Amino acid sequence: MEIKLENVGYIYNDKTPLKKVALKDIDIEIKEGMINGIVGPSGSGKTTIAEIMNALILPTSGKAKVGEFLLERKVKIKNINDLRFNVGLVFQFPEEQFFNTSVRKELSFALKRFKYKTNNIEKHISDALKMVGLDDSYLDRDPFLLSNGEKRKIAIASILSFNPNVLILDEPTIGLDNKSKQDLIRLFKLLKKRYNKTIIVISHDVEFLHLMVDYVFVINDGKVVLEGNKYEVFTNPNLASYKVKPPKIIEFSMKVLEKKNIRMGYRDDINDLMKDVYRNVK
Repeated sequence: MEIKLENVGYIYNDKTPLKKVALKDIDIEIKEGMINGIVGPSGSGKTTIAEIMNALILPTSGKAKVGEFLLERKVKIKNINDLRFNVGLVFQFPEEQFFNTSVRKELSFALKRFKYKTNNIEKHISDALKMVGLDDSYLDRDPFLLSNGEKRKIAIASILSFNPNVLILDEPTIGLDNKSKQDLIRLFKLLKKRYNKTIIVISHDVEFLHLMVDYVFVINDGKVVLEGNKYEVFTNPNLASYKVKPPKIIEFSMKVLEKKNIRMGYRDDINDLMKDVYRNVK
């Protein structure tokens, strides 16, 4: 599914003295069937981009194309449920996504809303829970009373339950421990490889993004300032000037090159890096 933003600008409260410019002439073309990362400091406009892609808000200027849908400020969107059925958005704050007082009702809510064709809703929501590392013991629990990490997993499962073509996740690692992050990385890679899903991960967690993304957009002050494959972006010498630190594994390799004139090569796995270090020490 094509997702493309062309000269998109967005201003909050644009008709009031409190107006705030969030996006400025953004041009983004999401890579289909790949894991796309959008990274930048807090307040850079990342969440606004996610909300436009899901048609929660419409551009103040420019236009966005999401599949067959054209998103412009003065164009009324028909069959908006069809768009949101194909583009699932996991909110930054899970509580904003919940409507029900049990996990079972929460996970079945979207299935019923989108009239998802399945003969066994219980199995469907059980499978969605398993994909995020939870079991059926959560079904009768109140999602609002879970831990922050559990809430985030339930929010992701509620989107996975209706199997969208595109999955957008806004800061999915907040509240998760390292094991849960690794589980998410495996899940996203599986969804891409086995089911050809297009995944968009919006995060300031460069260590998490670096381990799984294929393509990266760097946002700063409402603009796209860098884009390319993760090697091009995370090794770019200007990255820090956009308030984004390179992943530690790349930072280490660059320091070794600078101090020792030893080229370690590009690694996204610490075990491979350790082998390189061992070879050079010998």
